Amino acid sequence: MPIAVDTPLPIYDALPAVRAHLDTARTVVLQAPPGAGKSTALPLELLDAPWLAGQRILMLEPRRLAARAVAARMAGTLGESLGGTVGYRVRFENQVSNHTRLEVLTEGILTRRLQGDPGLDGVGLVIFDEFHERSLHADLALALCRDVQSALRDDLRLLIMSATLDLNSGELRSALGDAPVVTASGQQHPVEVIYAARDFDNTSALVDATIAAVSRALAEQDAGDVLAFLPGAAEIRRAQAALEARHPDVLVRPLYGDLSLDAQQAAITPDLRGRRKVVLATSIAETSLTIEGVRAVVDSGLSRVPRFDSRAGLTRLETVRVTRDSADQRAGRAGRLGPGVCYRLWSEATQARLRPTRKPEILEADLAPMRLELAQWGVRDANDLRWATPPPAGAWRQAEDLLRRLDALDGESERLRLTERGRRMADWPTHPRLAHMLIESERLAPALAADLAALLDERDPLPREAGADLTLRVEALRQWRASRGARHSADARVLARIERITAQWRRQFGIAADNTPPDPHHVGRLVTLAYPDRVAQGRGGQLGRYRLSNGRGAQLAEGDPLQREPWLAVAHVDAGRSAAGDHGRIYLAAPVRPSDLEALVSEQDAVGWDARAGALVSRRERRIGELVVSSQPIAAAPTEARAGVLCEVVRKEGLGLLRWSDAARQWQARAQSLHVWRGDDWPDVSDDGLLTKLDMWLAPWLDGISKREDFARLDVLSMLRGLLTHRQQAQLDTLAPTHLAVPSGSSIRLVYSLDGAPPVLAVKLQEIFGLADTPAVNDGRTRVMLHLLSPAQRPIQVTQDLRSFWAKAYPAVRKELRGRYNKHPWPEDPWAAPPTRKTVKSANAQARTRS
Repeated sequence: MPIAVDTPLPIYDALPAVRAHLDTARTVVLQAPPGAGKSTALPLELLDAPWLAGQRILMLEPRRLAARAVAARMAGTLGESLGGTVGYRVRFENQVSNHTRLEVLTEGILTRRLQGDPGLDGVGLVIFDEFHERSLHADLALALCRDVQSALRDDLRLLIMSATLDLNSGELRSALGDAPVVTASGQQHPVEVIYAARDFDNTSALVDATIAAVSRALAEQDAGDVLAFLPGAAEIRRAQAALEARHPDVLVRPLYGDLSLDAQQAAITPDLRGRRKVVLATSIAETSLTIEGVRAVVDSGLSRVPRFDSRAGLTRLETVRVTRDSADQRAGRAGRLGPGVCYRLWSEATQARLRPTRKPEILEADLAPMRLELAQWGVRDANDLRWATPPPAGAWRQAEDLLRRLDALDGESERLRLTERGRRMADWPTHPRLAHMLIESERLAPALAADLAALLDERDPLPREAGADLTLRVEALRQWRASRGARHSADARVLARIERITAQWRRQFGIAADNTPPDPHHVGRLVTLAYPDRVAQGRGGQLGRYRLSNGRGAQLAEGDPLQREPWLAVAHVDAGRSAAGDHGRIYLAAPVRPSDLEALVSEQDAVGWDARAGALVSRRERRIGELVVSSQPIAAAPTEARAGVLCEVVRKEGLGLLRWSDAARQWQARAQSLHVWRGDDWPDVSDDGLLTKLDMWLAPWLDGISKREDFARLDVLSMLRGLLTHRQQAQLDTLAPTHLAVPSGSSIRLVYSLDGAPPVLAVKLQEIFGLADTPAVNDGRTRVMLHLLSPAQRPIQVTQDLRSFWAKAYPAVRKELRGRYNKHPWPEDPWAAPPTRKTVKSANAQARTRS
């Protein structure tokens, strides 16, 4: 279907190659820069391909705004209305008909379509637009489509389109099946890039810099519009107010995902009165959308992205630096119509340090919705599919744990199955948490659940200073719905979007709206159905601070009206500043009565340690996850649990809690020396090494230990010997003996150290007359360190070379000490002198007695 256009687009040069490859290959990759026409011209040109045989084309866009805009552009090119040859489907909205042959979809719509029609009957080509954005839904949809190709539809074609796709990844190449790659040139004019002299260390300063840079662009550029990138809606609203006051003759338009369709269209289309326009956008404007008339770009260099902490099960929004490919795409927006300019609000030095490409979302996302989709698809193991980037094991396990808790999955990982509840949840186009709440609410309060699910799925309609109370949001929605008047400072546009969603849920329930004031505790009870891991118990004496049932800490903003509530059901909370345990901020919550939490309560016997009393405490506890609802003492607890707690006490308080004999410490030093000398064939019995294996040598001896003073009764040496095999216990005395015999007949104790230094033999000099070589241990490999002592038992010399001492140092020692210790022998020839422990007088007396 050749399309007439005013100006030939660069994509037409690549069109013959794309057609040729799609004739023979099932998967093709097209790399083309923004403005080449790949999103709006190429799909139309493929409608008459012979292999398509009248079937439909599905084209996936990562954002709803782009899906609508791209579909409208193609329908306009054909001179048709949406719903004719070209249509679109996004969540809760579609314009398609029986005549539609090219459907533009958001990626989540495709996965739901695949669940209902795994063979994609009547579809000949699936196009993945802007695949370099690597959204979670795009990666999932590609994995499923490749699965369909291999099992059901060997005639199904896939076209992967991207501006900056990194094809060096082996995983990606494997997922694409070594597909042929077509590269198209772009319709790009030169763009001058101007860097800031410095970076900005906070978003407030960055907004001010953006306002200044937009004013500079308006002054320096004689014509054309300005597109400015900011990280989020809050920064956009602040910049919009300042620029409208500073430039009343310029039209300032915001552009972000939460805006209404009309507001978004106003941002991307030229002003009918010909006024210059400033568009303040999030990263939504990087690709796909065509914003007419832009000649200058102001780039803050920041983007706000969700990061999922699989250990905490929480997501936090982080403001991060853009990647180099994103920065290039943003700058390229200024060169669509002619030469342009990009003002980058960071230094050239920072530019050199930018990451080359963005991380795939699958590495940082909550995988629970995807895991439910895959369970419905029949996937038990992530490795059953070919992924462009495999899902992380930790996030995968966290998703499975959550779905088990929501009764969507049952069984162990190898035999995991989708429950009947899980099948119902998969039919609701929302997060599994909210689907679970909606299903459970059918017997409780479906109208309230519908309102709550919609509120939790959309942006907060109240400003942050309104506090965290979810009930206020329900009241605002219901007042607006009853009178079409927003409550107090509620955002009417957001409430309108929320009402569209809740109306869908009411239709699914077959119920009417409820506009009566909600009971806050009913709100809290419903929230616990969606977020059982976020029930929060107040920390006594710490106003506004809570502990979540998943073990994490959380807090309300200072002065929040909810801060005196002892129990909360928390819906929105971030993961704090780090994964190290910082308190997360609670954004949306409702009070909940303990009596409404009974379904979440489990009973278990627990053993703890009372550090103040220095004693074990055994209790029977009723718990919600990590929270203790009630507790009462019991007489005894399982031995294994007791041993675990006692080991942890030793781990925290240290090995000094035990009573170490000198023999135990020397045994430890001897065995540790062999570990150092001979490697891992011998166990690490240093203090740190022992603390890591308490369960091996300490735990079996802890029966009867219940108080701190009981630890002193333990025989440490007997416990430690259990760490050696029978063979090692026999070798220990041979390789690291406790004593060495010296020429005088004495058996002298060796002193070992934990660092593996040579053992010390402290011996009186006269006892080793005649000994030429330094004694050794460790099968002769380690010479001892001789501390040669005077008759007063003071060190004369420290050496490992006895032969050298006799030859070089002894004459000087003899000269210095003979007069001081004249009762002891100091022969000129120590090699020939008899070794002795005695003085000269006693030695002579002993000799006379013998004679």
